[in-house]
Amino acid sequence: MFLSKFFLAVVALLNFGHATAKVRYGGINIPGFDFGCLTNGTDILADVNSPLTQYGGNDGAGQMRHFTKQDHLNIFRLPVGWQFLLNDTLGGPLNSNNFAEYNALVQSCLSTGAHCIIDIHNYARWDGLIIGQGGPTDEQFASVWSQLATVYANETNVVFGIMNEPHDIPDINRWGQSVQAAVTAIRKAGATTQMILLPGNDYTGAQTFVENGSAAALANVTNLDGSITNLIYDVHKYLDIDGSGTHPNCVANHINDTFAPLAQYLRSVDRVALLSEIGGGSNNTSCIIDVCQVLDFLNYNSDVYLGYLGWGAGSLSATTYVLSLTPFESTAPNGRKVFRDQLIAKKCFVAKFNGH
Repeated sequence: MFLSKFFLAVVALLNFGHATAKVRYGGINIPGFDFGCLTNGTDILADVNSPLTQYGGNDGAGQMRHFTKQDHLNIFRLPVGWQFLLNDTLGGPLNSNNFAEYNALVQSCLSTGAHCIIDIHNYARWDGLIIGQGGPTDEQFASVWSQLATVYANETNVVFGIMNEPHDIPDINRWGQSVQAAVTAIRKAGATTQMILLPGNDYTGAQTFVENGSAAALANVTNLDGSITNLIYDVHKYLDIDGSGTHPNCVANHINDTFAPLAQYLRSVDRVALLSEIGGGSNNTSCIIDVCQVLDFLNYNSDVYLGYLGWGAGSLSATTYVLSLTPFESTAPNGRKVFRDQLIAKKCFVAKFNGH
Protein backbone atom coordinates (compact mmCIF):
# COMPACT_ATOMS: atom_id res chain seq x y z
CA MET A 1 0.00 0.00 0.00
CA PHE A 2 2.68 2.48 0.98
CA LEU A 3 4.81 1.76 -2.09
CA SER A 4 1.89 2.12 -4.48
CA LYS A 5 0.83 5.40 -2.91
CA PHE A 6 4.37 6.69 -3.01
CA PHE A 7 4.77 5.72 -6.67
CA LEU A 8 1.55 7.48 -7.63
CA ALA A 9 2.63 10.59 -5.76
CA VAL A 10 5.96 10.65 -7.58
CA VAL A 11 4.29 10.19 -10.95
CA ALA A 12 1.97 13.10 -10.20
CA LEU A 13 4.88 15.28 -9.18
CA LEU A 14 6.75 14.50 -12.37
CA ASN A 15 3.76 15.02 -14.61
CA PHE A 16 2.34 18.17 -13.12
CA GLY A 17 5.01 19.91 -11.07
CA HIS A 18 6.25 23.22 -12.48
CA ALA A 19 7.57 24.96 -9.37
CA THR A 20 10.37 24.15 -6.99
CA ALA A 21 9.76 26.62 -4.14
CA LYS A 22 7.56 25.79 -1.20
CA VAL A 23 4.10 27.28 -0.81
CA ARG A 24 3.89 30.80 0.58
CA TYR A 25 1.58 29.97 3.48
CA GLY A 26 1.44 27.13 5.97
CA GLY A 27 -0.71 27.14 9.06
CA ILE A 28 -3.49 25.84 11.26
CA ASN A 29 -7.20 26.47 11.84
CA ILE A 30 -8.04 27.91 15.28
CA PRO A 31 -11.74 27.05 15.77
CA GLY A 32 -13.95 27.77 18.76
CA PHE A 33 -16.07 30.77 17.80
CA ASP A 34 -17.70 28.51 15.21
CA PHE A 35 -18.75 25.90 17.76
CA GLY A 36 -22.51 25.52 17.48
CA CYS A 37 -22.51 26.15 13.72
CA LEU A 38 -24.33 23.31 11.98
CA THR A 39 -24.19 22.41 8.30
CA ASN A 40 -27.74 23.74 7.84
CA GLY A 41 -26.55 27.21 8.82
CA THR A 42 -28.04 27.33 12.28
CA ASP A 43 -25.79 28.52 15.09
CA ILE A 44 -26.33 27.46 18.69
CA LEU A 45 -24.75 30.44 20.42
CA ALA A 46 -24.62 28.66 23.78
CA ASP A 47 -22.12 26.21 22.26
CA VAL A 48 -19.57 28.87 21.29
CA ASN A 49 -16.26 28.05 23.00
CA SER A 50 -13.83 30.94 22.72
CA PRO A 51 -10.25 29.72 22.17
CA LEU A 52 -8.93 32.40 24.52
CA THR A 53 -8.01 32.01 28.17
CA GLN A 54 -9.49 35.38 29.15
CA TYR A 55 -12.89 34.01 28.17
CA GLY A 56 -12.38 30.67 29.91
CA GLY A 57 -11.22 28.71 26.88
CA ASN A 58 -8.10 27.09 25.48
CA ASP A 59 -5.01 29.19 24.91
CA GLY A 60 -5.45 29.88 21.20
CA ALA A 61 -3.25 32.95 21.46
CA GLY A 62 -0.47 30.86 22.99
CA GLN A 63 -0.97 28.20 20.32
CA MET A 64 -0.50 30.76 17.56
CA ARG A 65 2.61 32.18 19.22
CA HIS A 66 3.99 28.65 19.43
CA PHE A 67 3.11 27.83 15.84
CA THR A 68 4.82 30.98 14.59
CA LYS A 69 7.85 31.22 16.89
CA GLN A 70 8.74 27.56 17.32
CA ASP A 71 7.23 26.06 14.16
CA HIS A 72 7.62 29.03 11.78
CA LEU A 73 4.08 28.75 10.39
CA ASN A 74 2.59 31.96 9.02
CA ILE A 75 -1.18 31.75 8.56
CA PHE A 76 -4.18 30.96 10.77
CA ARG A 77 -7.87 30.61 9.97
CA LEU A 78 -10.26 31.91 12.62
CA PRO A 79 -13.75 30.46 12.10
CA VAL A 80 -16.75 32.30 13.55
CA GLY A 81 -20.52 31.96 13.29
CA TRP A 82 -22.45 34.64 11.41
CA GLN A 83 -25.12 34.64 14.10
CA PHE A 84 -22.49 35.09 16.81
CA LEU A 85 -21.12 38.20 15.12
CA LEU A 86 -24.57 39.77 14.88
CA ASN A 87 -26.03 38.24 18.06
CA ASP A 88 -28.61 36.42 15.94
CA THR A 89 -29.94 39.55 14.18
CA LEU A 90 -29.75 39.01 10.42
CA GLY A 91 -28.78 42.22 8.65
CA GLY A 92 -27.94 43.95 11.91
CA PRO A 93 -24.74 45.56 13.17
CA LEU A 94 -21.80 43.69 14.62
CA ASN A 95 -22.67 42.97 18.24
CA SER A 96 -20.22 44.97 20.35
CA ASN A 97 -19.70 42.32 23.04
CA ASN A 98 -19.49 39.31 20.75
CA PHE A 99 -17.31 41.05 18.21
CA ALA A 100 -14.95 42.26 20.93
CA GLU A 101 -14.34 38.62 21.89
CA TYR A 102 -13.74 37.55 18.31
CA ASN A 103 -11.58 40.57 17.58
CA ALA A 104 -9.40 39.64 20.55
CA LEU A 105 -8.57 36.40 18.72
CA VAL A 106 -7.90 38.29 15.48
CA GLN A 107 -5.59 40.73 17.26
CA SER A 108 -3.75 37.84 18.94
CA CYS A 109 -3.22 36.37 15.50
CA LEU A 110 -2.07 39.65 13.96
CA SER A 111 0.37 40.20 16.82
CA THR A 112 2.31 37.11 15.69
CA GLY A 113 2.96 38.64 12.27
CA ALA A 114 1.00 35.87 10.57
CA HIS A 115 -1.81 36.21 8.04
CA CYS A 116 -5.22 35.81 9.66
CA ILE A 117 -8.29 34.51 7.81
CA ILE A 118 -11.68 35.87 8.92
CA ASP A 119 -13.91 32.86 8.17
CA ILE A 120 -17.70 33.00 8.42
CA HIS A 121 -18.52 29.36 9.11
CA ASN A 122 -22.16 29.10 7.98
CA TYR A 123 -22.21 26.80 4.93
CA ALA A 124 -23.80 29.56 2.76
CA ARG A 125 -26.85 29.61 5.03
CA TRP A 126 -28.61 31.34 7.86
CA ASP A 127 -30.95 29.08 9.84
CA GLY A 128 -31.37 26.59 7.05
CA LEU A 129 -31.91 28.99 4.14
CA ILE A 130 -29.36 29.65 1.38
CA ILE A 131 -27.93 33.10 0.72
CA GLY A 132 -29.51 34.67 -2.37
CA GLN A 133 -31.62 31.58 -3.02
CA GLY A 134 -34.54 31.84 -0.63
CA GLY A 135 -32.55 32.84 2.45
CA PRO A 136 -30.58 35.95 3.40
CA THR A 137 -30.37 38.51 0.63
CA ASP A 138 -27.12 39.40 -1.04
CA GLU A 139 -27.45 42.79 0.66
CA GLN A 140 -27.61 41.17 4.11
CA PHE A 141 -24.59 39.02 3.28
CA ALA A 142 -22.71 42.03 1.96
CA SER A 143 -23.61 44.01 5.09
CA VAL A 144 -21.69 41.78 7.48
CA TRP A 145 -18.69 41.76 5.17
CA SER A 146 -18.79 45.53 4.75
CA GLN A 147 -18.71 45.94 8.51
CA LEU A 148 -15.85 43.46 8.97
CA ALA A 149 -13.85 44.96 6.11
CA THR A 150 -14.28 48.45 7.56
CA VAL A 151 -12.70 47.28 10.81
CA TYR A 152 -9.78 45.53 9.12
CA ALA A 153 -9.34 47.71 6.04
CA ASN A 154 -5.82 48.75 7.04
CA GLU A 155 -4.68 45.31 8.21
CA THR A 156 -2.71 43.97 5.28
CA ASN A 157 -2.34 40.54 6.93
CA VAL A 158 -6.08 39.98 7.21
CA VAL A 159 -7.58 37.58 4.66
CA PHE A 160 -11.33 37.53 4.06
CA GLY A 161 -12.77 33.99 3.90
CA ILE A 162 -16.16 34.65 2.30
CA MET A 163 -17.92 31.52 3.55
CA ASN A 164 -17.08 28.09 4.91
CA GLU A 165 -18.14 25.08 2.87
CA PRO A 166 -21.22 25.98 0.81
CA HIS A 167 -23.10 22.81 -0.10
CA ASP A 168 -26.20 21.68 -1.98
CA ILE A 169 -26.42 25.03 -3.75
CA PRO A 170 -29.19 24.79 -6.37
CA ASP A 171 -27.78 27.46 -8.71
CA ILE A 172 -24.00 27.79 -8.64
CA ASN A 173 -24.04 30.82 -10.95
CA ARG A 174 -26.43 32.58 -8.60
CA TRP A 175 -24.04 31.72 -5.75
CA GLY A 176 -21.32 33.43 -7.75
CA GLN A 177 -23.43 36.59 -7.67
CA SER A 178 -23.70 36.37 -3.88
CA VAL A 179 -19.93 35.99 -3.62
CA GLN A 180 -19.55 39.01 -5.91
CA ALA A 181 -21.76 41.05 -3.58
CA ALA A 182 -19.50 40.23 -0.65
CA VAL A 183 -16.32 40.97 -2.61
CA THR A 184 -17.71 44.30 -3.78
CA ALA A 185 -18.69 45.23 -0.22
CA ILE A 186 -15.22 44.37 1.08
CA ARG A 187 -13.45 46.40 -1.58
CA LYS A 188 -15.82 49.38 -1.21
CA ALA A 189 -15.17 49.38 2.54
CA GLY A 190 -11.53 50.20 1.85
CA ALA A 191 -9.98 46.72 2.04
CA THR A 192 -8.69 47.04 -1.50
CA THR A 193 -5.59 44.86 -1.50
CA GLN A 194 -6.11 41.94 0.90
CA MET A 195 -6.68 38.39 -0.27
CA ILE A 196 -10.28 37.20 -0.51
CA LEU A 197 -11.08 33.47 -0.58
CA LEU A 198 -13.80 32.32 -2.98
CA PRO A 199 -15.59 29.08 -1.97
CA GLY A 200 -17.49 26.70 -4.21
CA ASN A 201 -20.22 24.08 -3.90
CA ASP A 202 -19.95 20.55 -2.43
CA TYR A 203 -18.30 21.84 0.75
CA THR A 204 -15.82 23.65 -1.54
CA GLY A 205 -14.23 20.26 -2.13
CA ALA A 206 -11.05 20.30 -4.20
CA GLN A 207 -12.04 17.11 -6.01
CA THR A 208 -15.24 18.55 -7.52
CA PHE A 209 -14.37 22.24 -7.66
CA VAL A 210 -14.08 22.26 -11.45
CA GLU A 211 -16.60 19.62 -12.49
CA ASN A 212 -19.49 21.03 -10.40
CA GLY A 213 -19.18 24.44 -12.02
CA SER A 214 -17.76 26.27 -9.01
CA ALA A 215 -14.54 27.32 -10.72
CA ALA A 216 -16.38 28.67 -13.75
CA ALA A 217 -18.97 30.54 -11.69
CA LEU A 218 -16.35 32.10 -9.42
CA ALA A 219 -14.18 33.06 -12.41
CA ASN A 220 -16.70 35.83 -13.03
CA VAL A 221 -16.11 37.41 -9.60
CA THR A 222 -13.94 40.51 -9.87
CA ASN A 223 -12.59 43.45 -7.92
CA LEU A 224 -14.07 46.91 -8.41
CA ASP A 225 -11.74 47.59 -11.35
CA GLY A 226 -12.58 44.30 -13.06
CA SER A 227 -9.33 42.62 -12.07
CA ILE A 228 -8.99 39.31 -10.21
CA THR A 229 -5.92 40.28 -8.18
CA ASN A 230 -5.88 38.52 -4.79
CA LEU A 231 -9.16 36.70 -5.46
CA ILE A 232 -8.17 33.17 -4.47
CA TYR A 233 -10.04 29.91 -4.96
CA ASP A 234 -10.75 28.31 -1.56
CA VAL A 235 -10.69 24.51 -1.45
CA HIS A 236 -10.89 21.76 1.18
CA LYS A 237 -9.98 18.08 1.17
CA TYR A 238 -10.05 15.33 3.79
CA LEU A 239 -8.46 11.95 3.17
CA ASP A 240 -10.68 9.56 5.15
CA ILE A 241 -13.03 7.01 3.64
CA ASP A 242 -15.87 9.43 2.84
CA GLY A 243 -13.97 12.72 2.75
CA SER A 244 -15.80 14.01 5.81
CA GLY A 245 -12.85 14.46 8.13
CA THR A 246 -14.56 12.44 10.85
CA HIS A 247 -12.49 9.23 10.78
CA PRO A 248 -9.01 8.62 12.19
CA ASN A 249 -7.74 6.62 9.19
CA CYS A 250 -6.80 7.95 5.77
CA VAL A 251 -7.40 5.83 2.67
CA ALA A 252 -5.57 7.74 -0.10
CA ASN A 253 -3.55 10.88 -0.76
CA HIS A 254 -5.88 11.86 -3.64
CA ILE A 255 -3.04 13.46 -5.57
CA ASN A 256 -3.90 11.83 -8.89
CA ASP A 257 -7.66 12.28 -8.71
CA THR A 258 -7.81 15.67 -6.98
CA PHE A 259 -4.71 17.78 -6.49
CA ALA A 260 -2.95 17.08 -9.79
CA PRO A 261 -6.00 17.69 -12.03
CA LEU A 262 -6.86 20.84 -10.07
CA ALA A 263 -3.28 22.07 -10.41
CA GLN A 264 -3.44 21.51 -14.16
CA TYR A 265 -6.73 23.39 -14.39
CA LEU A 266 -5.50 26.31 -12.28
CA ARG A 267 -2.42 26.58 -14.45
CA SER A 268 -4.55 26.58 -17.61
CA VAL A 269 -6.67 29.52 -16.42
CA ASP A 270 -3.92 31.38 -14.55
CA ARG A 271 -5.57 31.13 -11.13
CA VAL A 272 -4.38 30.02 -7.68
CA ALA A 273 -5.99 28.20 -4.76
CA LEU A 274 -5.53 27.91 -1.02
CA LEU A 275 -6.22 24.59 0.70
CA SER A 276 -7.78 26.08 3.82
CA GLU A 277 -8.77 22.75 5.40
CA ILE A 278 -7.03 19.39 5.34
CA GLY A 279 -6.56 16.93 8.17
CA GLY A 280 -6.04 13.39 9.33
CA GLY A 281 -5.88 11.31 12.47
CA SER A 282 -3.45 12.96 14.86
CA ASN A 283 -1.23 9.91 15.37
CA ASN A 284 -2.40 7.70 12.54
CA THR A 285 0.33 6.27 10.32
CA SER A 286 -1.83 6.19 7.19
CA CYS A 287 -2.70 9.86 7.62
CA ILE A 288 0.86 10.92 8.31
CA ILE A 289 1.90 9.23 5.05
CA ASP A 290 -0.98 10.61 2.97
CA VAL A 291 -1.12 14.14 4.38
CA CYS A 292 2.65 14.54 4.09
CA GLN A 293 2.51 13.43 0.46
CA VAL A 294 -0.21 15.97 -0.29
CA LEU A 295 1.84 18.76 1.27
CA ASP A 296 4.89 17.69 -0.71
CA PHE A 297 2.78 17.94 -3.86
CA LEU A 298 1.48 21.39 -2.95
CA ASN A 299 5.03 22.57 -2.30
CA TYR A 300 6.14 21.24 -5.67
CA ASN A 301 3.20 23.00 -7.34
CA SER A 302 3.46 26.27 -5.47
CA ASP A 303 2.86 28.26 -8.64
CA VAL A 304 -0.84 27.38 -8.32
CA TYR A 305 -1.22 26.40 -4.66
CA LEU A 306 -0.60 29.31 -2.27
CA GLY A 307 -0.56 27.12 0.82
CA TYR A 308 -2.45 24.97 3.27
CA LEU A 309 -4.02 25.03 6.71
CA GLY A 310 -4.50 21.96 8.86
CA TRP A 311 -7.69 21.31 10.82
CA GLY A 312 -7.59 22.03 13.68
CA ALA A 313 -6.41 23.39 17.04
CA GLY A 314 -7.99 26.24 19.06
CA SER A 315 -10.77 24.95 21.28
CA LEU A 316 -10.53 21.37 20.02
CA SER A 317 -9.36 18.83 22.58
CA ALA A 318 -5.73 17.78 22.34
CA THR A 319 -6.60 14.28 23.58
CA THR A 320 -10.09 13.32 22.39
CA TYR A 321 -10.68 15.05 19.04
CA VAL A 322 -9.82 12.66 16.22
CA LEU A 323 -8.08 15.20 13.94
CA SER A 324 -6.61 17.33 16.69
CA LEU A 325 -3.70 19.63 15.95
CA THR A 326 -4.07 21.25 19.36
CA PRO A 327 -0.62 21.12 20.97
CA PHE A 328 -0.19 19.50 24.36
CA GLU A 329 0.51 21.97 27.16
CA SER A 330 2.84 21.56 30.11
CA THR A 331 4.73 23.80 32.51
CA ALA A 332 8.53 24.04 32.52
CA PRO A 333 10.50 24.20 35.80
CA ASN A 334 10.80 27.96 35.35
CA GLY A 335 7.01 28.23 35.25
CA ARG A 336 6.81 28.94 31.52
CA LYS A 337 4.07 27.25 29.50
CA VAL A 338 5.43 24.75 26.99
CA PHE A 339 3.63 23.47 23.89
CA ARG A 340 4.33 20.09 22.25
CA ASP A 341 2.97 19.39 18.78
CA GLN A 342 0.74 16.51 17.78
CA LEU A 343 2.64 13.93 15.72
CA ILE A 344 0.93 14.75 12.42
CA ALA A 345 1.52 18.45 13.01
CA LYS A 346 5.20 17.88 13.66
CA LYS A 347 5.83 15.47 10.78
CA CYS A 348 3.58 17.04 8.14
CA PHE A 349 2.22 20.54 8.70
CA VAL A 350 5.37 21.88 10.34
CA ALA A 351 8.09 19.78 8.72
CA LYS A 352 6.84 20.17 5.16
CA PHE A 353 6.51 23.94 5.48
CA ASN A 354 10.06 24.08 6.78
CA GLY A 355 11.51 22.04 3.93
CA HIS A 356 11.81 18.64 5.59
